[in-house]
Order: sequence, then structure tokens, then C-alpha cells
Amino acid sequence: MDAVTDTAVYERTIGIDASPETVWEFFVDPQKLMRWMGIDAELDPRAGGIYRCNVIPGNTARGEFVEVDKPHRVVFTWGWDGNDTLPPGSSTVEVELTPEGDGTALRFVHRDLTTEQAASHAKGWDHYLARLEIAAGGGSPGDDPWVTNAPSM
Repeated sequence: MDAVTDTAVYERTIGIDASPETVWEFFVDPQKLMRWMGIDAELDPRAGGIYRCNVIPGNTARGEFVEVDKPHRVVFTWGWDGNDTLPPGSSTVEVELTPEGDGTALRFVHRDLTTEQAASHAKGWDHYLARLEIAAGGGSPGDDPWVTNAPSM
């Protein structure tokens, strides 16, 4: 954290029992994204293309794709509709996929957050990355309890 600008980063690496090509699709295909996160999504996975995900009722994340390097890396901006402290496009999410044995090591980084935002997003990303691990691995993460018990982002 930089004390002057109060910037913080959420970073996590997880293993997924699927190829990088399979995991990649869960970040760029709206139907696959919604298997682990969101109730509606619009994705145009090319530099400058839209990233929009209605994560839970009343909480829509919006930004644009910055870098798209199939199936290794995807970078998009992120923020919340109607949120003055983290508006659409004000933070950056980086996803790196590396083959690891028969699966994939997924490195997930969300930067340009305040300490408070990083803490609240850590709860969300921990929740959703666990669901991604199941979905991309071929399983069903089940209904998202956050959709019916929507926490404020």
C-alpha cells in the first residue's frame, strides 16, 4: 500500500482442474461467466470492448477490455455503476493463465483500489474465484447465495 495515495491490490493465485483454453472462456464468454459470477453480462473481448457484469441485483460492474491475449492473459478495467468512489473503469483486473500439470494456475490481480475497497473486493473475489474453480473444472457451483442475499458492494 502507498500511504500517500492509499492504493491497494488484491492478488490471488488458484489452481483449476482445466486447461488454460477452457478457463479463458469463463472470462470472455458471457454465458460461461454467468455460471460462476453474475446474473447478466455483456462482454466484447477485444481491446476497447465493453466489460459489463450485473454481479448481483443492483450491483453492475462496468469497464472495458484493455488487453486480450488468448488463452494467456486478459486485462479489463472495473468499477461500479452509480458508485462515485469506484466508478466504472477506475480500477484494473488482470488475469494470467499458465499451464500447470493437467490444469491451470490462475493469477488474479485487482489493482487501483483503496485499502477499504481492496478489503471489500477480497471478500467478493474469494467468493467468486471459488465458484470459478468449480465451474471451470466441470462442476456446478450451484445457485449463488449472494444473488438472493445481495451484499452491498
